[in-house]
Amino acid sequence: MEETVLEILEEICGTDEVRNDLDLDLFENGLLDSLGFIELLLSIQNKLKISIQPTEVTREQVSTPKKIIEYLNSKKGE
Repeated sequence: MEETVLEILEEICGTDEVRNDLDLDLFENGLLDSLGFIELLLSIQNKLKISIQPTEVTREQVSTPKKIIEYLNSKKGE
């Protein structure tokens, strides 16, 4: 799953920097905005079959690649 998430992020953010630094803040560094966030959620749903509503997560919960992966792992366990 981690590899798929990183591939999705690379595609949406347009850089492999997300793979090199899992603690990179995607919003603060201008790599992800609200539209990109929705695109991320849709890609996760399509590729990983994990549905996340935009209202069920805060920006802080998914601000870095590492946090996104951790959130999805916890979600998968539900």
